[in-house]
Amino acid sequence: MDLPAKFEDLQKKTADANASVKSAVSESRDQLRQRIEQAQVDLDLADKDAKQKAQAATDRAESKWAQMRVDASSKMENVKAKIAKRNTEIDAKMAENDAQWAEADAQDAIDFAAWTVENARLAALDALDARIYAEERAKDTANQ
Repeated sequence: MDLPAKFEDLQKKTADANASVKSAVSESRDQLRQRIEQAQVDLDLADKDAKQKAQAATDRAESKWAQMRVDASSKMENVKAKIAKRNTEIDAKMAENDAQWAEADAQDAIDFAAWTVENARLAALDALDARIYAEERAKDTANQ
């Protein structure tokens, strides 16, 4: 398993997300809606992939992380529902409250992503340590 490549892929996804958000700041609402629609399509594809990987991990009974990904995808369904609801909102105060909640949700999602990256780093280092240990034990056994 190429763990550094996984982190490089994660870094690219983070950079792409950052660039997308930076660009969206200066876009019209129509442009932003198009960006949201594309993000939802991308998320649906990632969600499908996560569910397949979680099922495979469940089949192997190996990973709590895969189940966490599935749980997180259900949170994205809530975000999609809020976006759909927002498009029907008229009241300015309700729209302001909704914006504040959406900003708080975004901050929480970013904080969760940062926490997840730290956990991924620890898991990857643990996997590397386990591999080295297994190889050392195999050498010890071969030398006896």
